[in-house]
Amino acid sequence: MNFTITIFLLIISAGFFILGFAFVITSLREGEQKASIWSAGITLTGTALLSSSLMLPLQGRMIFISILLGLGLFITLVFYFPLGNESGEDKNPLHQVDEREIIFARARLIPGSTEYKTYYGLHPEHQEQDDASRKKPGLLSPQSSYAEPLHSAAAGASFYLTDALREAVDGPVAEQNKDYSPEILTRIVKHLAKYYGALDCGITILKPAHIYSHIGRGSGKYGAPVELKHKFAIAFTVEMDHQMIGSAPYPPITMESGRQYVELARVAVQLAAAIRSLGFPARAHIDGNYRVIAPLVARDAGLGEIGRMGLLMTPRQGPRVRVGVVTTDLPLIADSYQADGSLIDFCNICQKCADNCPSQSIPHGDREVNNGVLRWKIIPESCYHYWTIIGTDCGRCLAVCPYSHPDNWAHNLVRWGISESGTFRRAALVLDDFLYGKKPVSGPKSFLPSGSIKQQQ
Repeated sequence: MNFTITIFLLIISAGFFILGFAFVITSLREGEQKASIWSAGITLTGTALLSSSLMLPLQGRMIFISILLGLGLFITLVFYFPLGNESGEDKNPLHQVDEREIIFARARLIPGSTEYKTYYGLHPEHQEQDDASRKKPGLLSPQSSYAEPLHSAAAGASFYLTDALREAVDGPVAEQNKDYSPEILTRIVKHLAKYYGALDCGITILKPAHIYSHIGRGSGKYGAPVELKHKFAIAFTVEMDHQMIGSAPYPPITMESGRQYVELARVAVQLAAAIRSLGFPARAHIDGNYRVIAPLVARDAGLGEIGRMGLLMTPRQGPRVRVGVVTTDLPLIADSYQADGSLIDFCNICQKCADNCPSQSIPHGDREVNNGVLRWKIIPESCYHYWTIIGTDCGRCLAVCPYSHPDNWAHNLVRWGISESGTFRRAALVLDDFLYGKKPVSGPKSFLPSGSIKQQQ
């Protein structure tokens, strides 16, 4: 009995130390100094406490083990206590969105042009705020608050390449289509998407709510009705680098945004071209030349949920992804959307993105019905206005989101707990604040070898 109890306590002590030390190493690799220091302290304290139990007499060790087992049973019961059950939102908007009304389309309007006069004649409520943003330096401007020439040049090069691909989204279709089953074609399409560089891929039936009603950007005539009769939409994601996202709202965030928009365009254009070669029409939807609302398509394709910040929240990267879409008539098998109430519940209690938003564009509180859908609605005007001042696309919400932590064993263990238990969600949020801070510090402001020009001057 004495030997068995001793071995049991040794195993518990060693296991606690190994698990804690592994998390310390993981935190150091992630560059999370605060998390590594606190976790090291907890690991050493806990290991010392467990090891000291070996010095107790037999009866004391038996009592100590009883306490551990009782604590384990209590934690198990609390873990599965029904708390915070939320439902996902499987509805689609009642009315199509006019792309001319989104802030990025409005920002492209040239004062005095026919389009400018026509739009603000119909929507005078937007003119004052939009004109105020136009008077600010703008994205990547040398006069912006966070201007840095080297990073701006790197980001601008990526946006340049995306621009160059905007007219390559569609093309001629092979005269004879290949006769493959939908099952085979579905596997091929998903494999090709990942082969070209996608992180994940899903398929949905294309719905009217997915499609913009009128053209606001890209190829085609401004204001013309969108003509998109495809049957299916292929949605895919690319992952944004965790460390570069952590620099938000400083210039490296825009470097990474630009780079991943290039990756999206590259995957989408190639995938659409491959499908057209099989004899079926296909169109890529890339930055600046969309005809669909990409996050909504991706949600219905089973890739995630729409979170508090209005972006797609994926199970393992959170909002730290960019989303691309290819629409087509290729016969495919659609994936089923499964509402993730656990993620919605976590967003409901978290509010970290709203607390850290520099422009206060992300709402606090519960979801509200907007266009027939229960959702959180950000304020795009104030968000974009902040971009025009600082010269980057901010991304602070992506950086602070607990779901944005790297895709590794430690954070995936936490994500599993979040998916299974409402009590754990609340505990995980407290733990995240403790280890990383309620207002996490931005990471390195430069990701170029020579540092910034401003630092050298």
